[in-house]
Amino acid sequence: MARSAKQRALGQHFLTDTSALDRVFAVLDIDASDHVLEIGPGAGALTMRLGKEAGSVVAVEVDRNLATSLQARLPQVEVVCADALKADLAGLLDRAGERRRRVVGNLPYNIASPLLTRLFEAGAEDMHFMVQAEVARRLAAAPGSKTYGRLSVIAQWHCRIELLFELGPGSFSPPPKVRSAFVRLEPLPDRLACDAAALRRVVRTAFAKRRKTLANALESLPVDWSALRIDPKDRPENLSVADFVAIANGLPANVGRPS
Repeated sequence: MARSAKQRALGQHFLTDTSALDRVFAVLDIDASDHVLEIGPGAGALTMRLGKEAGSVVAVEVDRNLATSLQARLPQVEVVCADALKADLAGLLDRAGERRRRVVGNLPYNIASPLLTRLFEAGAEDMHFMVQAEVARRLAAAPGSKTYGRLSVIAQWHCRIELLFELGPGSFSPPPKVRSAFVRLEPLPDRLACDAAALRRVVRTAFAKRRKTLANALESLPVDWSALRIDPKDRPENLSVADFVAIANGLPANVGRPS
């Protein structure tokens, strides 16, 4: 299927490998008790299966032609033509009623990170995404690794993350230049208490200078190191999620906390 200019700009690649789709659907274990929000359904290969098994399905597709075609072929699915970076994702999940709120998506490569950040706050009970393998590794990265960074901290503050399996370029149309991975994210019921905007500010500021010491990287913030069990001579890449939360929680209440 030829892609539109919008799809090319987003880095959208459609999953077409039947065996890979079987693996994805088996992992999801969808039934009539589920309300599924699908991000980026594309040509609808997965959407068709979701529509047969889930109690309800809402699919968000940015390409108008694809959205129109999908709605005509799958009347049991509600297709919303919208940009997932701007759509009311929480509101679409709220249509679940008593059903489980679940999110599935083959995320466009070029917007995966900012889209994930929005989805963390949408109120899903679990999320499953196909993303670039590099993004998946960043999501699940441990402190001290080269891939550990801003996305790792924010994602792991919100969720338990499991990299389920990887797929090669041949499973998609058109084939991407990189490998992809399917990941599961389960929101933590006992997430560490912290102001989300404050944490994002600390993490963003710290990893902007990840090779600097914490004292240097966070010099623009009023951090009281004497009140923390964290060495200011350490580097941001070595801190745990709990460490970043402690720094954010220690900021004065009157410090501006832009998102």
